[in-house]
Amino acid sequence: MSSFAFCSDQRFLKVGPPTADTPFAVAGIAWDGATTHRPGARLAPRAVREASHMLCDATHPFFELSPIGLLGDAGDLALPNTSLERMRAALEPRVAPLLARHHMAWIGGDHSITLSLLRAYRRHFGVPLAVVHFDAHCDTWDTHFGEPGGHGTWVLEAVQEGLVRADCFTQIGIRSAAERAAREFIPVHGGQVFTARDLRGLVSPAQLAPVLAAIRQRLAQHGHPPLYLTLDIDCLDPAYAPGTGTPEPGGLSTSQVLTFLEELADLPFVGMDCVEVSPPFDHAELTSQAAAVFLWTYLCGRVAHHG
Repeated sequence: MSSFAFCSDQRFLKVGPPTADTPFAVAGIAWDGATTHRPGARLAPRAVREASHMLCDATHPFFELSPIGLLGDAGDLALPNTSLERMRAALEPRVAPLLARHHMAWIGGDHSITLSLLRAYRRHFGVPLAVVHFDAHCDTWDTHFGEPGGHGTWVLEAVQEGLVRADCFTQIGIRSAAERAAREFIPVHGGQVFTARDLRGLVSPAQLAPVLAAIRQRLAQHGHPPLYLTLDIDCLDPAYAPGTGTPEPGGLSTSQVLTFLEELADLPFVGMDCVEVSPPFDHAELTSQAAAVFLWTYLCGRVAHHG
């Protein structure tokens, strides 16, 4: 089973376990066995939960509400911690019952967990999902340092398995070193990419309006399929998120990401994950604080528009 990171005593926003009366829930996936540079993401669920306690009564200043009372914390899922294949085989059946009862926000863990989550969502909804993907990396490599899969291959695998609609796939913040075939995989297959360079200096809703409109237009053109949000914390510049396994200078600001989350909150999201927080490398808990606020903002947006 997972290491000492498993089943933190802390709870996200200090809420209790989910019940039949809590339509929303969070759960931790304390796995970092596919990390390629700096490990530690298995410790993120505990750190993000602790950081969430700074949110006090959790009343969001933009949405003017709190998810407390509608939210439960299911703890960390029990998983093997030495094999990606065994972890994925164990994760998918544990996701299904939570997904059937609650709108879920998942706390990773490295980004390899997202493929298993998408497999479960694809089975649950019966159709491929649209995706909004925040990341420094395109995650479309066909191998993972000699391994067939990992945290840098899940996008390609999800497209190949028919879990997602490539033509409804939007990547935001991409900027890492990568060969052209990997960088252009999503556009070649009909999706869209807004690189970190594209977004420099664009922070407010008015400044980001063309990007927000492009995301909306893409979803509308394809009939608004179920929409999943995956947020790799390394989409942020290391100045805002030093605690991550593969930091890439030149990234987004926390304000930019919050604008996206707030302005897109009315879209038909069916779930999200926040991944790649690595507490051992986190200065002053900056990264855990950002992750907690992103999760909280997402959940408040769901309550505001679909609660």
